Amino acid sequence: MIDIAFSKLAIIGVAALVFIGPERLPKVARMAGTMLGRAQRYINDVKAEVSREMELDELRKMHKDVQSAASDVENTISRNFSQVEQEVHSVWNDAPSTDSNPLMEPPTFDQVTEKSKNFRKKKLAHTSALPSWYKRQTGRRSHVISGAARVAKYRPASGDRAARSFFQ
Repeated sequence: MIDIAFSKLAIIGVAALVFIGPERLPKVARMAGTMLGRAQRYINDVKAEVSREMELDELRKMHKDVQSAASDVENTISRNFSQVEQEVHSVWNDAPSTDSNPLMEPPTFDQVTEKSKNFRKKKLAHTSALPSWYKRQTGRRSHVISGAARVAKYRPASGDRAARSFFQ
């Protein structure tokens, strides 16, 4: 902006007071302030419009770049997919047709159940909180019973249960 020092403003104020007069000076100063404010708002609006246009141009350019990259990726993927599809068809057509292929036979029920049992055992072995050496050393309990059932099961058989007291 224009470089105006305080001394220059003082000279302009004294000249305005002399030429305009003390009665009309406040009105003129107010009008000059409003005109200056309008000019600044207009300049700021123009700057904002120019920056928006520049950003819009950049966005359009970026959009074109992204679209071209996406189309390149799409073309590459479709080309690779068609090549893989052709290779699979050629391998499928060239393969000898034998009915004794063990990979093509469905598994029997016994094989499926054995596989599921092994899976459960492995899963329990990996997710259990006890270490494997402790499991091997002590073995696993196959049947867990409650405390009351354990007391009833292992209580010594005595004929006079009513005669015995808990505190004796």
